[in-house]
Amino acid sequence: MQKVLTAEQMREVDRLTTERYGIPSILLMENAAHAVASVITEKLGGSVKGKSILILCGKGNNGGDGAAIARILKSEGANVKVIIFAKVEQTKGDARANFERLQNVAKLFEAEEWYKAWEYIDREDWDNLSCVVDAVFGTGLRGFRDDLNEIIGGFQGTFHVAVDIPSGLSADESAVQPFQYSADITVTFAAPKPANILPPASNFNGELLVANIGSPQELIDEQPSQLYLADRKDVTKWLESTAFSSSDYKNKRGHALLVAGSENYSGAAVMCGNSAMRSGVGLVTLCVPESCKAEIASRCLPELIVRTFGGSPEAIDAADAIAVGCGLSATDGDVEKLVRSIIEQRKMPVIIDAGALWFFNPHKGPLTEAENHPVGEAPPPFLGKEGSLPPLILTPHEGEFMRLLGTDDKEAIKDRVAAVRDFAVKNKVILVLKGERVLIGCPDGRVVVNPTGNSGLGKAGNGDTLTGILTGFVAQAVRFEIDIFETVVAAVYVAGMAGDIAEKKYGKRVMTASDVRECLADVFAGFEEK
Repeated sequence: MQKVLTAEQMREVDRLTTERYGIPSILLMENAAHAVASVITEKLGGSVKGKSILILCGKGNNGGDGAAIARILKSEGANVKVIIFAKVEQTKGDARANFERLQNVAKLFEAEEWYKAWEYIDREDWDNLSCVVDAVFGTGLRGFRDDLNEIIGGFQGTFHVAVDIPSGLSADESAVQPFQYSADITVTFAAPKPANILPPASNFNGELLVANIGSPQELIDEQPSQLYLADRKDVTKWLESTAFSSSDYKNKRGHALLVAGSENYSGAAVMCGNSAMRSGVGLVTLCVPESCKAEIASRCLPELIVRTFGGSPEAIDAADAIAVGCGLSATDGDVEKLVRSIIEQRKMPVIIDAGALWFFNPHKGPLTEAENHPVGEAPPPFLGKEGSLPPLILTPHEGEFMRLLGTDDKEAIKDRVAAVRDFAVKNKVILVLKGERVLIGCPDGRVVVNPTGNSGLGKAGNGDTLTGILTGFVAQAVRFEIDIFETVVAAVYVAGMAGDIAEKKYGKRVMTASDVRECLADVFAGFEEK
């Protein structure tokens, strides 16, 4: 997980990098410029020789990055045109040094008035551009500039690279302005910023790359942020911890129990069970209503064990992780009694989804359990202190989350990060809030943003598929004594990756939840190849 820093926290990291480690700030700027130049070179086919590149610079440090990028690309044979929206004499510090160096090797156009920028860009140049680099504001933007539309927006359609953050976004906010510049790639430095990762602002970043420019990791770790971005390394670490060995057998790899289904929603049980089986877990038991057992069993993978609610008490005791809710009837008193019994007497982590979430609405009584296991304690023993209860993992979509909060006012979740954090801390649960950019909240206050997935996952059945994957991962985590919160982060990331592969194969319009499940094979194969 990568820690996400505010603009102020990033400035503190830069200051301490120089103060404690003696690394000059101008060297950090040079490293940042080389990182961006390298990305541009790669995206333009491995060489910029003869390519026309326009770099738009502000007068601050972001502009200084742009000046250094221009110098580097010029030395590699690119036809570079640079416009600074100021006079060089108005710049200072490291930015001034880079603008003055650039003046010695390339033409630098000074456009003190924004509208005059067009004087330096003729139509032929515009049509032949290979790349436009936005180094105007970066994290330094404090308010909306209505002239951005004319200056930067005029180049929409050309390959755009943003330095640190697309101009027009406020680094610390997820909100967007009336006009917002959109990048194809954003290269940010040392750590992502909130606007790089939180929608709707994140939608304007394009592909996000976080470049290491020499800032010591311990300085980033010292910053008080509790916001994180999940990344591929989280999955790699988890898969290595659960790697198959020659002595593996089904019980060693975990037993997932799923309490799911109803006569009206039998497919939910099928999708949940089948996706759990694809997760790498050793054994999956699916407990369903007797009235639809035959129908569900006939559609499940043959490896699943299908039982009825009444005939499965020993399965509950044998499970390493239990999921309740997919397709359950929220109005069935016997189902509610069973679900509450499983949760209240649990000896293993329990995932609560869909129908089962109804049983924890405010009018049903408080969710908080003072004796809950404080998630994150290191094993042994894995499930926490003697007498404590294992973790609860709730997976609502936004409508279900608002119901859990006891409100229909969307303002309550306008700040999704704060809402997720507050709920997870107050109720001592792991909260997986589905929607655009899934958020994962931990009882210790951490919130992780998941960057994988797409809007094609908004179709019916994908919530059930996620629950199955999640339960399979958690069951394996129990067997291998892996932190449950880290496991949830890895599971959500993998489910999103499967959705992204399904999108590439079938397209958002056609892809189904079953397609996503089958694409798990591609996800795992990709990690094995690496």
